[in-house]
Amino acid sequence: MSQSRFSTFTDLLKARAAEMPGEDVHVFLRETRSGVVAEHLTYGALDHEARRIASALQEYGVAGLPVVLLYSSTVEFLKAFAACLYAGAVPVPAPLPGEAGHGKALNRTTGVLKDTGARVVLTEQSSAPEVALWLARNSRNDAVCVVTDNSDTGDADTYKPVTARPHDLVFLQYTSGSVSEPRGVMVSHKNLMANQQALQDMLQTTAEDVFGSWLPHFHDMGLVAHLLHPVWLGSHSVQISPMGFVKRPLRWLQSIDEYGVTIGGGPNFCYDLCVQRIGEVQVRELDLSRWRLALNGAEPIRPETLKAFAEHFAPAGFRARALYPSYGLAEATLAVSGGVPEDAHVEKPFDQTDLERDKASDSQPGQATRALIGCGRPVGVDLRIVDPITYREMPDGGVGEIWLRGEGVARGYWRRPTETVKVFRAVLNEEESNFLRTGDLGTVVDGELYITGRLKEVIIINGRNIYPQDVECAVRSVSPALTFGAGAVFSVEAARRQLVLVQEMRIAGSTHEGLRAVAQKIQELVGKDFNIPAGNVLLVRPGTVRRTTSGKVQRTLMRDLFLQGVLRGEYEVLTPDVRDLARAGDTLLGEDLLRPEVVAESRSW
Repeated sequence: MSQSRFSTFTDLLKARAAEMPGEDVHVFLRETRSGVVAEHLTYGALDHEARRIASALQEYGVAGLPVVLLYSSTVEFLKAFAACLYAGAVPVPAPLPGEAGHGKALNRTTGVLKDTGARVVLTEQSSAPEVALWLARNSRNDAVCVVTDNSDTGDADTYKPVTARPHDLVFLQYTSGSVSEPRGVMVSHKNLMANQQALQDMLQTTAEDVFGSWLPHFHDMGLVAHLLHPVWLGSHSVQISPMGFVKRPLRWLQSIDEYGVTIGGGPNFCYDLCVQRIGEVQVRELDLSRWRLALNGAEPIRPETLKAFAEHFAPAGFRARALYPSYGLAEATLAVSGGVPEDAHVEKPFDQTDLERDKASDSQPGQATRALIGCGRPVGVDLRIVDPITYREMPDGGVGEIWLRGEGVARGYWRRPTETVKVFRAVLNEEESNFLRTGDLGTVVDGELYITGRLKEVIIINGRNIYPQDVECAVRSVSPALTFGAGAVFSVEAARRQLVLVQEMRIAGSTHEGLRAVAQKIQELVGKDFNIPAGNVLLVRPGTVRRTTSGKVQRTLMRDLFLQGVLRGEYEVLTPDVRDLARAGDTLLGEDLLRPEVVAESRSW
């Protein structure tokens, strides 16, 4: 079946159901006390359930309006998602209020509900009490909670077909960068269809491919690549829960083995977690030889991660050439660039000093080097490297903001017209319009895209650009107690601009002197390797550093928490002016007497 004959994803989905009703579209591996239970969903069942649930939605008059989807099961989620399309509503995937840490998910989901103004929330029976309580606490008596896995909800025979148009919204994808003010990316059918075609061209996918994921359905890579792309192809996907993966990464690889998964992936950290938590004996019991593309994106890609994963899982038949670094973002629906399948990924050493001055040049012997992983070539988009101040295209070898233009680029942010114009309607060289400003920094060398950092997170000290992820990565080598912990590096404006480094550490059994020694080693390393003062170091317990659903470190949020005095270290080294800035209330509250382990010492490097 040629996808080009369809103008909307709704039409494509209905055609798939008609042509292959008995074939699986999705398998959810639910973990129970008695073991893993595979829940299969066929294309025919998906269509029937979508019509049933859509008939119920039509009673609420939600055509063209957002409907929030809160599910733990991807089987039930897909039914609800398809039902929204059938009813002409706009599905809004979101985390359950209690997922991934009650407070963080609660805030994010509450923000989504408020921003959408949704009057209907869909969920499953097992989550209904929690969702109903959450709605009541948010004083949303006007919002209806509909339980969709109740067979009494709706009637497929009473469903009235709705005609979808290419420019209609197919879903709202909420970005996870801010939990207090989430932004809903408006993705149209036209955007989604264009990006699905780009994904197929990039990954060279066919109906024979099987997708395997642990990513949340409300994450853009999880939704667009792992759940919807199989529908585009007429294939199927296999899913374990995100929490199941975090608790036991082996389950993901076991599902890849058991179901013959050929494509699956996630952010860089998931590969680190697999190496750290899966032993040699378990590796030898796996067969990963059919896994042809291990997608890696959504956060900075570390060369050492790729090397470690390839070596660790080689005994299971995993091929290093299967590692597939890529670049994408929700504002572009998902996919932007990627390599050629079966070709080895590109790792290129750059001169670190030149990168700090917005220039990409080859490293020289004896000079500081920074290795970057290539994210392939753009597919289906017009990509430019732009000076973020002058809005002019950078010359070859320049480092600047990545701007995009193409049919896969989303329409803008939901109910944010001013921000939409600023981000999605940028004008290049005073003549070319409608570019998306990604906020990511990068360079293109020999056609290959390299990501260097985030525009808002680059730290400028003494005229040099310091990329926080480089410092965070280097610091973990200081002590085995830091190896598996996350870090967050940012700057604050005290008497002068200063670096602050927050690093997770296994605190148990550590003495005050031991913590002091680790902090001093961190200062010495940063001073030596980056030639900048590191006067402010906070050692914190694992889990303190905030991340998005895709694993990205939320540096801006960490900076805000630090300046508010909320973020505290088990051991802190703070310069006097930074202490006055971030701990201004301590003396008034007497906290200086209660926290004698916080020291105001600093080193000159």
